[in-house]
Amino acid sequence: MELDQKNKLIEEGISGEEYLLAKAEEQGFVIYSDILTAFPEVEENIEKLESILTTLIEAGIDVGSLKEIEERKRQGGTTIGETDRISAVADQQAYFDTIAIDDTIGLYLKEIGRVPLLTAEEEVMLAKRMEAGLKAKEKLDCNGLDPQRRIEFRMTVQDGLNAREHLIRANSRLVISVAKRYIGRGVPFLDLIQEGNIGLIRAANKFNYQLGHKFSTYATWWIRQAVTRAIADQSRTIRVPVHMGDQINKLLRISHRLTQELGRSPTSAELAGAMEIPTRKAEEMLRVARRPLSLEMPTDDEGNSELGDFIEDEDSAAPDENVTSAMLRELLRDTLQDLPPREVRILQLRYGLVDGETYTLEEVGKKLGVTRERVRQIEAQALSRLRHPTHARKLRDYLMR
Repeated sequence: MELDQKNKLIEEGISGEEYLLAKAEEQGFVIYSDILTAFPEVEENIEKLESILTTLIEAGIDVGSLKEIEERKRQGGTTIGETDRISAVADQQAYFDTIAIDDTIGLYLKEIGRVPLLTAEEEVMLAKRMEAGLKAKEKLDCNGLDPQRRIEFRMTVQDGLNAREHLIRANSRLVISVAKRYIGRGVPFLDLIQEGNIGLIRAANKFNYQLGHKFSTYATWWIRQAVTRAIADQSRTIRVPVHMGDQINKLLRISHRLTQELGRSPTSAELAGAMEIPTRKAEEMLRVARRPLSLEMPTDDEGNSELGDFIEDEDSAAPDENVTSAMLRELLRDTLQDLPPREVRILQLRYGLVDGETYTLEEVGKKLGVTRERVRQIEAQALSRLRHPTHARKLRDYLMR
């Protein structure tokens, strides 16, 4: 857990830079999780990530995922993009020919597979064309350009847009690679791909080839950030922060492992010990991990009953009380019909017989255009009528309850 490990480094007096240099000396390279351990905030601060990557690359330190680094060593220095390019070109056509026409994800994979993977040199070339397009766009805003120059600038701008689209399409496989790691987190796979594509587009807009790192290394962070944020925003009814979501997922994985090892559900203390966190924090994470259920969720295949039908409402009255109240309301309605309309209106307002809201003598007087004393007199007269034995006999049984 990156935040907890970062706290340990702080307690030991080790800076993030010192930790990465020690890892590079120990392993001969630095992987993404090392950077997250040393600087957890880079997941939300891409600019700081750029600075760290640039520093590591300028120091001659190999940076990437463990798979990328192992592949580069196996190929004797060939970049991961070139390795993927060799294997993909050989295998993709045979795979694409087997995709059914009604397979949405398969068709999408077939479409993105039409654009070959890029080498590092091709990425730089496309980035330079994008940069030239942006500069040409700025010049188009200047006045006094002759028609020929304006046409040339427009063509350069369009070429930059084409280069940007090429860079994005050629790295669409990267979105699939990141998104598939988050399947089963509450967001459909196609939605994860869509969010990842948005992150890829942002990476293409912000990519600076002069920093020296590959576009795939840079884009992975933007894609991962977009996907994890989408999961945090969309997968739960009550939003959970990204860092808390990662911790909860780790807690659930450990809980599953301990359940298999112990043959029972682990306690909060056992989970806290396995994660090296306080028990109170583990209990809080377990509470947050619970997902709310809709009261309208059907409980059978026919949809005739809902979850709310089986949950007791502790604040509601008992059925016999509801029946008694309904009968009393009906009796009051019949009894009030024997009173003059003005007296009925005053009783309704004073005792909330219509909407449950009661009014003071002064408020009723303002509504009816009379003084508060007159309202009191009419109310007293109406109550006197209701006390007559003819009406009191009907209401006595309810008053005794």
